[in-house]
Amino acid sequence: MERKNAWKEYDKKDTKELEVLCKEYRKFLNHGKTERECVKYIVELAKGAGYQDLNDIKKSGRMLKSGDKVYAVNMKKAIALFQIGADPIVEGMNILGAHIDSPRMDVKQNPLYEDTDFAYLDTHYYGGIKKYQWVTLPLAIHGVVAKKDGQVVDIVIGEDDKDPIFCVTDLLIHLAGEQMDKKAAKVVEGEQLDILVGSQPLLKEEKEPVKKMVLSILKKKYDIEEEDFLSAELEIVPAGKAREAGLDASMIMAYGQDDRVCAYTSAAAMFDMEKVKRTACCLLVDKEEIGSVGATGMQSKFFENTVAELMESMGEYSELKLKRCLAGSYMLSSDVSAAYDPNYASAFEKKNAAYLGRGVVFNKFTGSRGKSGSNDANAEYIGKLRKIMDDNHVAFQTAELGKVDIGGGGTIAYILSLYGMNVIDSGVAVLNMHAPWEITSKADVYEAYKSYKAFLKDA
Repeated sequence: MERKNAWKEYDKKDTKELEVLCKEYRKFLNHGKTERECVKYIVELAKGAGYQDLNDIKKSGRMLKSGDKVYAVNMKKAIALFQIGADPIVEGMNILGAHIDSPRMDVKQNPLYEDTDFAYLDTHYYGGIKKYQWVTLPLAIHGVVAKKDGQVVDIVIGEDDKDPIFCVTDLLIHLAGEQMDKKAAKVVEGEQLDILVGSQPLLKEEKEPVKKMVLSILKKKYDIEEEDFLSAELEIVPAGKAREAGLDASMIMAYGQDDRVCAYTSAAAMFDMEKVKRTACCLLVDKEEIGSVGATGMQSKFFENTVAELMESMGEYSELKLKRCLAGSYMLSSDVSAAYDPNYASAFEKKNAAYLGRGVVFNKFTGSRGKSGSNDANAEYIGKLRKIMDDNHVAFQTAELGKVDIGGGGTIAYILSLYGMNVIDSGVAVLNMHAPWEITSKADVYEAYKSYKAFLKDA
């Protein structure tokens, strides 16, 4: 049951639509290197598409009706978008869910120190990474610093051509004999992932003059004191823009495509829906890479509480109706899949691998080894989705995450399935997943967008 390469089916109209979508997607990646930046960007797009803040609706006392479009933001790091459908919401929604956090390095709360005339920021890596991939790269700092007076300072350093950049240093090959004998997991240790941020001493300072030079720059440019690091969220990410890859420009290489490729295409699908029969929802959450924990992760009550508020604003809320709505919903847990890589063929089982350029990927289950920790979608639901995809001429494929017993991974699917709704993982195949620079096919980005529109319309 080998699936066709989607490029072979495109005419000029398809190719033009694909290029427009992927150009906008690259713009999103460039402006959204943190979950806060992603939410801010999506909110602006939502407003342009006629969406209103659910909090404003609640304050006004206005009742929502079919056709209305609203959004709700959770702590500036997660967002839920809704378009009210013609059918009673108690019968369920069509939900697209993705995550907007990505592997990175986070600056610690007491990070700045000096050692041998170098100033460093101490970090703690976030999510599953190969630590050795993050050395000697141009890096940028993105995030916020919350001061005691309530002011929140936005920080982006390293993206503008005039900005300085940062890096984690590595040992030169001439002295690395012992290092090269280590296992890959130990070549670079977590505590070695400290960011080099300065080397010039502040004149007339005898104690920690380089550190004090860095602090003087931060004070002058951002009015930040060293103690302000205690209430900062600063993320270290690769510096640079999303780029077209390959001589044919058929691919996109960028940081954070897991899972912003699914987040953007899900939101774009929502914004392009004129009318829906069942209420449509796009849910973009934080913290998936570390287990969906915390107040902004999928395990929080944000989504459930927001649906309750939505139903209240429609005059439809009761605890029983909320439970019926969630149980009657269909969901695509939109997350990326591991693309088959011929250079590492031994990690994949070719009949059940995802391939770049062959369309959106459905993973019946994820998890590891004996499907541990996964959602395992029902056959009837998959049959329904096959018909939707075929009826709407969407290129799709099915896959597992590598060979049995090789490894595994998870998504937010199992959390939503606890409500009793039908859920399956659906997303884009990615090369170099969790590396600083990941690769996707433009064709798969386009087919994911098409699949999400078809799902919202017909599920």
